[in-house]
Amino acid sequence: MDYKNFVDSFKRVACVISVDLKGEKGDDYRYLIVDANEAYKRTVVKDIADFKTGVPYTRYIMKTANFENLCDTCVTSNVPIHTYFDIELYNAWMEVFLMPLESGDPDMGMLLFSYEMNPKADIDKLADISSETATNVIKTCLKLRETSDFRESMKSVIKDIRLQCGSARCSVLLTDYEKREYSLLCEDYDPDDPSQVPLEEFLTEDFYRVIETWPRLINKSNCFIISNEKDMENASKIAPEWIESLRFAGVKSIVIYPLRSDNKTIGYIWAGNFPVDKTLMIKETLGLTSFILSAEVANDQNVRKMKIMSSTDLLTGVYNRNAMNNRISDDDSGKKVIAKPFGVFFIDVNGLKTINDTRGHEAGDNLLKDVASTLKELKGRNVEVYRVGGDEFLIIATKTNPAEFLKMEDILRKNSERPNRAHYAVGACHSEEAEDIRKAMQKADARMYEVKEEYYSRHPEYEWHNKPV
Repeated sequence: MDYKNFVDSFKRVACVISVDLKGEKGDDYRYLIVDANEAYKRTVVKDIADFKTGVPYTRYIMKTANFENLCDTCVTSNVPIHTYFDIELYNAWMEVFLMPLESGDPDMGMLLFSYEMNPKADIDKLADISSETATNVIKTCLKLRETSDFRESMKSVIKDIRLQCGSARCSVLLTDYEKREYSLLCEDYDPDDPSQVPLEEFLTEDFYRVIETWPRLINKSNCFIISNEKDMENASKIAPEWIESLRFAGVKSIVIYPLRSDNKTIGYIWAGNFPVDKTLMIKETLGLTSFILSAEVANDQNVRKMKIMSSTDLLTGVYNRNAMNNRISDDDSGKKVIAKPFGVFFIDVNGLKTINDTRGHEAGDNLLKDVASTLKELKGRNVEVYRVGGDEFLIIATKTNPAEFLKMEDILRKNSERPNRAHYAVGACHSEEAEDIRKAMQKADARMYEVKEEYYSRHPEYEWHNKPV
């Protein structure tokens, strides 16, 4: 059948693609370009005289499992497909049209492929979705505003998405490719399915190696999908460990979308074991939802970073004075009471002024960082470490009985004058002596100065900065 006049009648970029329904020609020759208009040819070759027909589409554009899945769906369902998505390969938004055509051969499907690309998302095109998807996405947006706790909201959202998709599991995983870290934001799975277990059971230290394969599976497209055994086998060539774990978990179908912000992948959302006949609806739902969630996740991460920066001493990495003031204020108001029994340590760095004056402030900074490193070794014991002044640190140890507190004090004192390490003075007070946190801090501070005075009497070579009169 001659499609030349038909495809030439299109002003937009367009080509006709054949699909070998039996798959007898092999994967490389299953999808062939039958004909194309001049607009399409100019997008893939410099000289249109070099354009060839009857060749695999991969001669001109990159092989993409998602595109092939769309072609299969179009010719087998005999339904036109319109989709709009962010494609990382071109750093642009692509509007795609697929239209089934008459082929005259029962073993061969034919379709028209046409597209437009723009550097920024068109909100009107994003909103051009089915009424069912629109309702679902609106519900998602509303759920995100139900509470000020973003992570709690996401638990409700991910459950809704799973039910909308009819999948056995839906999860959101956050990633940081620079730090090579990942974390589970939220998940929901069918409680009546005995094969479904918490994802944490699979999130081992080695799981990051699996995550590193996902960009290759998505391959600069907008998503990756497994809907049958053949897809599973193809994916196994790139991510054998992941596919093995999916088989072990009884996963037979999965669709995964990257969450992207500022041209960086910040996480993934996926649905597993979904009804394959609802693939297009699920892709539409997850596609738009991932666009919204990307912005929400990025915003939550930025807010968290700002909170960390506002409460963290940038030099030493411990809490700063602002965080201490908020902690004491929360205890006073009852918002976050300091759990009893508790203990307080005041720590002051010895010799800092002399080091700054004789070796420079970089050497002084190293002294402060060394002390902070020593104090942070007490972590894991309900310990909060604050830098409350230039050379002063505070430790609040909650839920700590007197015996535990004495052990901690002994460790701090033994480490206070180690050779070739920073020296410091320690003052301590347990809640047995002063139940009020402010009074405990005052007593610990006074005791710290007694220890400090004794230290400087033994080390006259150091100048005591801010010595009490």
